[in-house]
This record gives sequence, structure tokens and C-alpha cells, in this order.
Amino acid sequence: MENSTVSFYFNLTVFMNIGHYRYLAFVFCLLLYSFIMSANLAMMWIILRESTLHEPMYIFIAILSANALYGSTGFFPRFLMDLLSDIHLISHPACFTQIFVIYTYASYEVTILSIMAYDRYIAVCHALHYHRRMNSKAVYKLAFFAWVCPTCSLTIVINITISLPLCGNNIQKAYCASWNIVKLSCNTFAFNNTGTMLGAVIVGFLPFVFILYTYLRIVIACWKMSSEVRAKVLQSCLPHVISFVVYSITSCSDTALGRQNLDEINPFVALILSLEFVVIPPFLNPLIYGLKLPEIRRHIVKTFLK
Repeated sequence: MENSTVSFYFNLTVFMNIGHYRYLAFVFCLLLYSFIMSANLAMMWIILRESTLHEPMYIFIAILSANALYGSTGFFPRFLMDLLSDIHLISHPACFTQIFVIYTYASYEVTILSIMAYDRYIAVCHALHYHRRMNSKAVYKLAFFAWVCPTCSLTIVINITISLPLCGNNIQKAYCASWNIVKLSCNTFAFNNTGTMLGAVIVGFLPFVFILYTYLRIVIACWKMSSEVRAKVLQSCLPHVISFVVYSITSCSDTALGRQNLDEINPFVALILSLEFVVIPPFLNPLIYGLKLPEIRRHIVKTFLK
């Protein structure tokens, strides 16, 4: 029975150290999940309902909110059940499904931020050609690229991880993560680690470089503009930059945490750090775009506060 459990289930060990605080954590996380779902649904509803917001920038914001719903739905229900449970076993199929959802959510996030940066680059640096280059056909193509490329690359990486023979079943995290499973492998890491790193470069590093490049070009272009135009550019680009910085910090924090021995870290700190990138961006993005972009803010006020 014990061998069967080891071979078919993973054990999420982070929850073992929470104790009676899990009830308080459950209530807090349930409220957080409710806010994330409500705020992002409201953002999508307002953008889809208002014809004046049917522009590329706002459509990409709606796609970003849809991704927040996708990632949160893939993480919170299982996490909330684990908070109240005394047993934290998850089957291999359920674990790899969760890995696929959470990792594609994270990858979609950075590719969506990439096409949003590209949209702002065209709007600022090629303003005269913006409507021609960012027509509805271009928007659909960019959205398709943002979803399909990460899906294909991560499918390959996860299939490599699934094929690994395992010599353990304890995952030091609140959810299933590919690197934690790779560390349980009985084999040397050479081939599989190369595949994982290649997938990480394709899905993560290249979009980061592209985003930094586009905003650098925007900054250079702004130096040649009047102060009034610079203010308008800053107003439209600042929310995207904030979202990018938040995502970068939280994802890097999670990546660094995965390389640490969590037995040497305070369990509460380890738990909070491991949840950052699946909780903070979906929570903050509706606030950032809802408060910083005048058009969205105006429609929010008109809809909910009239």
C-alpha cells in the first residue's frame, strides 16, 4: 500500500507546518479568490460592453484578465481544499494537470505583456501607422501567438518531466511545480535540465528581453516629444510597466525559491513566497488598470457608482 501511494501520489509537504492557522488562511484566501474572480470578470465585462473600449490596448487588458481567471481557477480550488485537509496527497495526473495550468498561466502572462508592450511601441513610435498595423486581424494574430506558443513549448517540457523515473514523492510547495518533480528524479539531470532550461528561455527570457527593448525604444522616442505628449504616453504606458515589474519580481522570487532548501526557511515565509506569482498579478492588475487608465476608470465609476 505504501509503495502504491509513493508511485501514484505526490505529497505537498508545505501544509504540514501551518497548524491551526489554516482556518484563518482559508478565510483570507477565499476572500482573495473571490475578489480576483469578481474584479477580473468586471474588467472583462466593462471592456466587452463599452464600444469605446474596443481598441487593441483594452482588448489585450481583457485577455490579461481572462488569463487571471484561468490561472486562479487552476490554483485556488485545490489550494483551499488543501488548507482544510489533514492529507495533502495529489495524484500524478492531477499534479501534472495543475503544472500545465499554472505554468501556461505564467507563460501566457508574459506573452500577453509582450504584445501589450508591442502595441504601445507601435502607438508611440509609429503613431501615423498605428491603426493600419494594429487592425483587428493583427490583434487576433497576436492573441493567437500569445496563447499557442507557450502551450506548445510547455507541452514538450512537461512531457519530458512526466517521463522521469521518480525516487520520492514529497513536493516542498503548496502546488505542483515542474522543478520540484525534476529534483525527485532517480536519473542525472543533464538531459532533462537542458530541456527545462531551453523551454524556460523560449517561454520566459525572450519575451522579457523583447518587453525591455520596446519600452527602451518608447523612452528614447519620448525624449523628442513635447511635455504634454510625454505625459499622455506615460499615462498609457505606466500601468503596463507596473504590471511587468510586478510579474517579473514575483516570478523571479518563485524561481529562486524553487532552487532553495525549504527546510532551512520559515514555513510561513516559504508558503507566501511560493504563492506570489499566482496571487499578486491577478489581484493587482484590475486595480492597476482600473485606477490608472482614465477611460476604464470612467466606465467603472459610471457603472458601479452612478
